[in-house]
Amino acid sequence: MNKKIQWTLWAAGLALIIFYPHVFGAYYANFLVGIAIFALYASSFNLLLGYTGLLSFGHAMFFGTGAYGTALALTHIDGLPLIPAILIGIFSAMVLAICIAPIVVRVGGAAFAMVHLAFGQLMFMMALKLRHVTGGEDGIGGFPTPPLSVPGVFSLDMKDSTLFFYFAMAVIVGSLFLMRFLIKTPFGQVIVGIRDNANRINYAGFRVPHSKAFMYVVSAAFAGIAGSVYVLFQNLISAYDAYHIMVHFMPVIMVMVGGVGTFIGPVLGAVIFGVLEEVVTYYTHNVGVVYGVILIFVIIYMPLGLAGFLNTIRMRLSAIWMKSADKSSA
Repeated sequence: MNKKIQWTLWAAGLALIIFYPHVFGAYYANFLVGIAIFALYASSFNLLLGYTGLLSFGHAMFFGTGAYGTALALTHIDGLPLIPAILIGIFSAMVLAICIAPIVVRVGGAAFAMVHLAFGQLMFMMALKLRHVTGGEDGIGGFPTPPLSVPGVFSLDMKDSTLFFYFAMAVIVGSLFLMRFLIKTPFGQVIVGIRDNANRINYAGFRVPHSKAFMYVVSAAFAGIAGSVYVLFQNLISAYDAYHIMVHFMPVIMVMVGGVGTFIGPVLGAVIFGVLEEVVTYYTHNVGVVYGVILIFVIIYMPLGLAGFLNTIRMRLSAIWMKSADKSSA
């Protein structure tokens, strides 16, 4: 895809975001914010699975900790501004990742996945038991949502759904840009090399465990951003919203359906499941069954995910077009 088409698509996406709440109303604006939050969450997980080759069954640890960090900060610190509240959520997720990283980055494969499943369930039980801190099943809610303000310049009320829509989309799209930039850097290529052949990267002089640990913390930070925006959006966070087993597996399913190791794959996965949940809940509450059927179908017939499937079709159409062009020129 050439630069002109890319910039045209980005401009079209920006125009869609600007006019979306005015055209579709508050309900569908909130619906899009929810999809965008989980697209960022899934993309942060894709940094581990798709680009580093590390399958985690406990990524909700960082999503939930980011959410709890922001919620607790706004509950207990009077007059805390909006940006510092989000930064506290991000910092909370990063601190948790820094504490766990020395243990987990030296293992891989099934061991890495199962260790995270154990840590994730530990966090879930702690959130349930420490009711005086986390609120347990009831959670933490009703905390103030501060305005986005620069003293003496402007102050935007984040209780206004339209203004919050623009703020949330700016944070999420900006985070996705940062992730894309990181993957395109030389360090990002080293991480991809670790996924493909860790021994070769080690022989090249790079410290594989340290590189994994850095990407692990970065992935946790972006999951913390998603959690912070989520808790501001919902004004409520509980143990089930933060650390339940389905919250752990949600990004795994989204990434596998959308396309592992692609930038657009997690976004596609989040859109697919967001729309599916909206439609399926009109007819049944067994949304998990539908998710399972779709996942089985994708694993059998589209192992590269929707993004890989679309890329295969594009390559085949391009090959057909080139053959027809060669024949016509001959």
